[in-house]
Amino acid sequence: MFRRWRIPLCYSCCDLDDLELGRVADGPETETEQEKEKEKGTAVWRFGWAEIESLTGKFAAAAVIGEGGSSTVYLALLGDASLGALKLHRPSERLYRAFRQELDVLLRLRHPHIVRLLGYCDDREEEGVLVFEYVPNGSLHEKLHGGGGGEVLPWARRMTIAYQVAQALDYLHEGCDPQVVHGDVKAANVLLDGRLQAKLCDFGSARVGFSAAVAPPRSADAMVVGSPGYVDPYYLRSGMVSKKNDVYSFGVLLLELVTGAEAFDSERERQRLTAEVGPVLRDPEGRAAEAVDARLGSKYDAGEAKAAAAVAAMCVGDNPGLRPSMAEVVRMLRDAATSSIAAVASKSDGKSDMS
Repeated sequence: MFRRWRIPLCYSCCDLDDLELGRVADGPETETEQEKEKEKGTAVWRFGWAEIESLTGKFAAAAVIGEGGSSTVYLALLGDASLGALKLHRPSERLYRAFRQELDVLLRLRHPHIVRLLGYCDDREEEGVLVFEYVPNGSLHEKLHGGGGGEVLPWARRMTIAYQVAQALDYLHEGCDPQVVHGDVKAANVLLDGRLQAKLCDFGSARVGFSAAVAPPRSADAMVVGSPGYVDPYYLRSGMVSKKNDVYSFGVLLLELVTGAEAFDSERERQRLTAEVGPVLRDPEGRAAEAVDARLGSKYDAGEAKAAAAVAAMCVGDNPGLRPSMAEVVRMLRDAATSSIAAVASKSDGKSDMS
């Protein structure tokens, strides 16, 4: 029923000393290779296939940092000594079309909380490559649910991440022309940079050009997009794609941040998080404290927890027409979590605030 899992660009576990990668010293050398696409003042390189091979050590096994059903991600050392992540789609006409669709979306986007496209390669028939900035702290899913006794993500950081992802979605919905529906908002598709700032990624399910409240229904043979636990039930029932699908998924993500629980756990056959916290969603003012991640102990803001639960409840409401827009969500989170957002913003040393 759900589409195959896509690889988030999370690759913090790779040992750079084990990699023997080539690098592009000064960028492409020939006139053709120097072709760039300018979007809002930022260059996106069009790499040649030989350069892609060089950057990955000819696709060395040691450079692999992620793998899924449709693509493999490699670590690369770029010309300015920075790191990049190369997403190579498997050879397939269908996957190449998906690559072109994702590339078309990414070339339009420039936002501090959306993972940045550095370049691409479309030299090979049916083999597309996307080159992204390297985001070293893995995914939000790993930070929240990684297990192994790792450090607990602090409350203020959780609220700040929620605010940053909301800003990214508001940009997609209202700041782009044409507008974009992400289609697969989830914790695994939120990456964390060196300062634990959020970066929304994976636009393989994105739809472009949604100016109306809803779009025409999908065709009978179209594949359902989204991930278990996050996908909008209204979309599953109706096939109608809209910005409110993203709002629903964001509401689930916000609940994850508050509760520390996974949106869906297929191995344990646990029901959806929205069902588990149903009583809290019906009475966020009175019962929010029951749902807050127990690992936080008393280190959270009770007022912010109530407000966050209330926002989540509005986002996951059954009627899409009654859900807030992402612009409204941004405003509500900014007003509700001012203290947490300000506390994180005041940290100027660039160090992690994991505690």
